[in-house]
Amino acid sequence: MNTAASDLGILFDWDGVIIDSSRQHEASWERLASEVGQPLPADHFVRGFGRKNELIIPQILGWTNDRTEIHRLSLRKEALYRDIVVEQGVEALPGVHRFLERLKEAGIPSCVGSSTHRENIDTILGVMGFENMFDDIVTAEDVTEGKPHPDVFLKAAGKIDRDPVHCIVFEDAKAGIEAGRAGGMKVVGVATTHDADTLLPLVDRVVHRLDELEITELLKL
Repeated sequence: MNTAASDLGILFDWDGVIIDSSRQHEASWERLASEVGQPLPADHFVRGFGRKNELIIPQILGWTNDRTEIHRLSLRKEALYRDIVVEQGVEALPGVHRFLERLKEAGIPSCVGSSTHRENIDTILGVMGFENMFDDIVTAEDVTEGKPHPDVFLKAAGKIDRDPVHCIVFEDAKAGIEAGRAGGMKVVGVATTHDADTLLPLVDRVVHRLDELEITELLKL
């Protein structure tokens, strides 16, 4: 392997990049709203996509500013999400498994950097049989500042012992793209949540599936 490849690190957002469980997440917010008798703004899901519950609940939903109650509601929402995932199942997005195998074969480390709770990711990795596909994971519990702050991706780079400037972030959400940029990283936009034309001005490359990219193309980035 050449020196450039040995320096490279790949950082993945989770939902919308590795899996698509947006339907399950939206359903979990609906179940929670029903449980607590609170309204959901019509555009809440789009506005909150890629952000931490601790921001969504007070700022987007406007349910409460009490930290204890925000924490309780956040944990309950994620428990409902896991229930729905177990009920309905979830699969990796097309091309993900092949791309991860490609990275393994090339010896390029990867780390998930997500606003999702760790228990959610662990549950889904088990459901999909992906337990050993990533070198490490950074989740909501590991950071104090959510995206668009770069904290999650900077910590992910550290987990795989890579300089952020040699890392490529794969993201579907604008907040995550901003986070990658703020961390000094190259960003590949995955056209799942937004279309390619929307992502193109914001990122270094746009793909519809991860396996569109060969290792040589990653090195060029």
